[in-house]
Amino acid sequence: MSTEDRDSQTLEELLAIMHEHDLDRLKVTSGDAVFELVRREPGAQTFVAPAPSAPAAAPAGNAGGAPVPLAAPANVKRVLAPLTGVFYRSPSPDADVFVNEGDRIAEGDVICILEAMKLFNEIQSEYGGTVVRVLAENGELVAQGEELFWIAP
Repeated sequence: MSTEDRDSQTLEELLAIMHEHDLDRLKVTSGDAVFELVRREPGAQTFVAPAPSAPAAAPAGNAGGAPVPLAAPANVKRVLAPLTGVFYRSPSPDADVFVNEGDRIAEGDVICILEAMKLFNEIQSEYGGTVVRVLAENGELVAQGEELFWIAP
């Protein structure tokens, strides 16, 4: 059995355990692979993200009928998550968000925070322009490489 087949079988088994016990979060280490499953909200798609050191694993699928992400217009720059972590739009729950859709930002402006392993990492924009879209939800687990913002020049 190939590694991909084993990982797929492991994911199916972990999803079954998650649903059977109505778990919101499950993290399992198996050899070098680390599987972390997080339920976003009742009835929504279950998100599967490998830990940074683990081999890549595919998302669990579109089980909850969540909408398919829109493609970015050609003129926008995409800000991608540099690491896997929990996305926060503001420095604290009672503080204003760093940026809103329609805000003008400069290269180097802090646009969000990603929490990974209890460390809060300020994410700076690589681009200046107008925030066209905020794609991640506050408090949501995002995977490395996932789109967070669209910035138009």
